[in-house]
Amino acid sequence: MYIIWERDNGWVDGWMKTDSHHKSPKPGLRYYEIFLYEVMISTERGSWVMSRVFDNGYPWDMVFLSRFLNIIRNSLPGCITVWMIANRVSQWFNHANYGLIPKDRRLMREPVLNDLLPSCIITGKISIMPAVKEFKENAVVFVNVPTAEEVDTVVFATGYKASFPFIDESILKVENRHASLYKYIFLPQLEKPTLAIIGFIRPFGAIMPVVEIQARWVTRVFNGLCKLPPPKPMMEEVNEKKKNKVNRFGLSFDEVLKTDCLVYCDELGSFIGIKPSVPALLLKDPILAMKIFFGPCSPYQYRLTGPGKWDGARNTILNQWERVLKPTRTRVVEDSLNCFSCLLKGLAVFVILVGIYLSFN
Repeated sequence: MYIIWERDNGWVDGWMKTDSHHKSPKPGLRYYEIFLYEVMISTERGSWVMSRVFDNGYPWDMVFLSRFLNIIRNSLPGCITVWMIANRVSQWFNHANYGLIPKDRRLMREPVLNDLLPSCIITGKISIMPAVKEFKENAVVFVNVPTAEEVDTVVFATGYKASFPFIDESILKVENRHASLYKYIFLPQLEKPTLAIIGFIRPFGAIMPVVEIQARWVTRVFNGLCKLPPPKPMMEEVNEKKKNKVNRFGLSFDEVLKTDCLVYCDELGSFIGIKPSVPALLLKDPILAMKIFFGPCSPYQYRLTGPGKWDGARNTILNQWERVLKPTRTRVVEDSLNCFSCLLKGLAVFVILVGIYLSFN
């Protein structure tokens, strides 16, 4: 049992470990008794766990979701792509040693973004258990565990069931966690595209940029500025998507609603006319082209051209790395290691150029 002493003004005075025979608190102080319990997480399929803080302290999606890396992932055979992702996320900690490694690694599930889970497991605060076999009056029996574990509280983290009760099922019905929607938005059978579902998608990445580009496309369809295909090809694409086949190349997801956010946003962006062209930018603005191709795929890229163009998009893309770290640089320090790394990079480029020159002579 832990006791936290607190002053009358709300400031914590200190804390100490004690037993049930603790002394009375000092006059003018309040105390709280906190009983620590072990937490058990039951999972049948497991999951990759990722930290929000990635290379050099940047957010994970800024490092992981770039056009360059996305092309590599989607160009390689699925087994190699899965191995690359498994190797990358396991650099933080070995998922097998923590009982978290996914059961079926052919299909990509959304990773768990949690910075505290590994430390809680290694300190004994959380135990990862297999699937639940049965419940007893005051205990739980897990699969392949000989003894029952006594528990006080059970929390079912089973998610939620998606539905649209305000729309008749003859128009829109959710089956197997998805609906028959063209590009996850439009109903193919409607005579006119007057109904759109925004956000009924689970992208591998942030949801808000995806929802934004969905809304931009929908408003243009409603205004007659963008046209949808005939109902038949839309329905054929929806039915093909329902099969959720395992791709030979790139990532394959375990649910129909899950998709590659970068590929999806580029597809909708091409419909609107806002998808950035890296080859064209390479001739016109090579610095910006390199930032777009190798840097994070931020929503500003879809503001460079076409409807909704923003004049400040280019400058925002060029300095987005600095702006991300600006709130964390509250203490100004001299980074000598950064200068040394730049020197090494310059030396490496020089050696490569010398090697290329000597190879032709």
